[in-house]
Amino acid sequence: MSENIWTFPATAGYTPGADLTGYKVEASDGSIGKVDSHSREVAEQYIVVDTGVWIFGKEVLLPAGTITRVDAEAKTIHVARTKEEIKAAPEFDKHKHLDNPEFHRELGTHYSRGAGSGITTPTPPGTPDSLGSDGGRPGGPTA
Repeated sequence: MSENIWTFPATAGYTPGADLTGYKVEASDGSIGKVDSHSREVAEQYIVVDTGVWIFGKEVLLPAGTITRVDAEAKTIHVARTKEEIKAAPEFDKHKHLDNPEFHRELGTHYSRGAGSGITTPTPPGTPDSLGSDGGRPGGPTA
């Protein structure tokens, strides 16, 4: 079964409702920064990472499906993507992109290609590509 890129994997160790703000974020090849904010919305989960000096103080948005492990004791989140994959992602501006379905679709597609994760759902619920024949409710067919 494939997983939704916008949902924490069941094996990641994420506790629903946990505050991840301030957690260190580790890509598969090194540290990328700290969690600035995150979403707790069902099927639209992500973290916003402040990269500090790594990519000149920019923030990046990572869909929850890229997370492999949340270590609450060490306050660290491990991501199944390389620094280069993260750096190559579409540019993120929290004032323009947090609630932008087109950006989420583009970002989901970018991250769904990485690491052979089996993640095949790049479109978050509520966007035109995810509406099914069930009266337009989110969570219809996957993209």
